[in-house]
Amino acid sequence: MDLHRELELEDCPYCGGAGLLEEENGWCWYVMCMDCGAHTAHMEFKTPEERVEAARMAASLWNHGKVLRGGVGE
Repeated sequence: MDLHRELELEDCPYCGGAGLLEEENGWCWYVMCMDCGAHTAHMEFKTPEERVEAARMAASLWNHGKVLRGGVGE
């Protein structure tokens, strides 16, 4: 299953840039804006089933605008 193709991502709620679904060293997923760096929380997983659900949750958070954005100097 190619989660990158299966899950659609809306544009960044801050800048309108493209979101990118990222897996972090086999323990979590998050979505990050390729332009401004806004991102979702890390969705952790331990099993293959949890891995898929974590990716879906990260995409859902992104698409609902539940993202973090660092301030100047961060």
